[in-house]
Amino acid sequence: MFGDIESSVDWESVTPVSKGWSSDKKYQIRTKEGEELLLRVSDIELFDAKKKEFEIITKYSELGFNMSKPIEFGTCNEGRSVYMLLSWVEGSDLEEALPKLSEKEQYLLGRQAGTILRKIHSVPLDKDDIPQKTKKEKKLLQLSKYEDSQVRVSDDEIAVKYVKDNIDQIWKEQPVYLHGDYHPGNLIYMKDSTIGVIDFNRWEVGDPYEEFYKLESFGIEVSVPYCIGQIDAYFQDDVPMDFWIVNAVYVAHASLYSIKWAEKFGQDEIDGMTRRAIQAFDDFENFKECIPKWYTDKYRKQYEEE
Repeated sequence: MFGDIESSVDWESVTPVSKGWSSDKKYQIRTKEGEELLLRVSDIELFDAKKKEFEIITKYSELGFNMSKPIEFGTCNEGRSVYMLLSWVEGSDLEEALPKLSEKEQYLLGRQAGTILRKIHSVPLDKDDIPQKTKKEKKLLQLSKYEDSQVRVSDDEIAVKYVKDNIDQIWKEQPVYLHGDYHPGNLIYMKDSTIGVIDFNRWEVGDPYEEFYKLESFGIEVSVPYCIGQIDAYFQDDVPMDFWIVNAVYVAHASLYSIKWAEKFGQDEIDGMTRRAIQAFDDFENFKECIPKWYTDKYRKQYEEE
C-alpha cells in the first residue's frame, strides 16, 4: 500500500488506527525487527502544513519527555499524499487509565502533565511564527455563530455576556508554541507510570492560558485530581489570579461554541457538549466566579499531604 515509502521494505504489518478526530489517516506499523511506529498520511495539498508540523514535533522532541518522536517525512502514493513516520508510544489512553488509579496517583500524573506542558511552552518562538494578531476577533465571531444557531442552551445569556465583557483579558501573555489539544485523551499512560504525549496535529502559536480550558471540557469528567495536578505543576504551585480570569473566559466561550461546533457530528455530540456547558455554568457559578468549584484548597491539601 505504501511501497513508495523507502523504509516500508522493513515493515511487517500495517494496521489502521481509527481513534481520534484528525483528518489524517493513521496506521500502526510493526517492523520486521519488532519496532512499533506510527504512520500519519494526509492529502498532498497539506504538504506545507504537514512539513511545518513535522518541524514543530522535532522541536518538542528535544525537550526530554516521552512523546511520538519524528522519524521520517515525505510524499507517497505516487505524490498524492504526504506522510510522517513517528515513534509509537506504547501504553493505554490516559483517560481510560486514570479512573482505575488512586486519587493521589491521578494528581501526580496531572503534575507530570503540567510539567511537560510548561516545557512545551518554553520553546523559543521563531520570528516567522509570531502571530500578527490575536484570536479576540475569531472568538467573538464564533460566539456570534453560536448566538445565531438553533442549539442554544437555556440561560446562556450570562456566559455570552461574560465572554464579550472580558474578551480583552485573553492574549496578555507572550504567545508560545502550543500542543493545541492537551487533555487526557491525547496522553498515554506508560508501563513505568509516566506520561507520553501524542497527536500534535493541532499545534499552533497562541496564548499559553488557552491550553487549559479543555480540562473543563474533557478533563474533569475523567479525573478532577489530575486536572488540579496539571494546573499546580504548570504554575509551580503558585497559580496567579490572572490565569483564572483568562481561563474562565476561554471556558465560557468554549462551553457555548463547542455546541455549535458539534452540530456537524450529530445529536449525540450536541448533547454531550450541552451537558459539558451546563456543568461549566455550575462550576463557575454562572461565571460569577472565575475559579471553578472543583479546584479547591481542600483537594490540593489532601493530595499534597497524603
